[in-house]
Amino acid sequence: MSSPLPTTHQALTVPEVMSALRMSRFKVYDLIRSKRLPSFTEGRSRRIPADALATYMKNRLEEAA
Repeated sequence: MSSPLPTTHQALTVPEVMSALRMSRFKVYDLIRSKRLPSFTEGRSRRIPADALATYMKNRLEEAA
């Protein structure tokens, strides 16, 4: 089974983050709006740094422990 995240990408698209977190588009944009998931725009495209996603997941795991 392949990883839901492309391991060579430094910046991920919203659909890639949706797949990795198994969340809806609305929920991913909600995380971005609330500043819990850092992102940037390049032209009209929204990108999430891969390390920001990893940090978000690590923080969520620590909160759940």
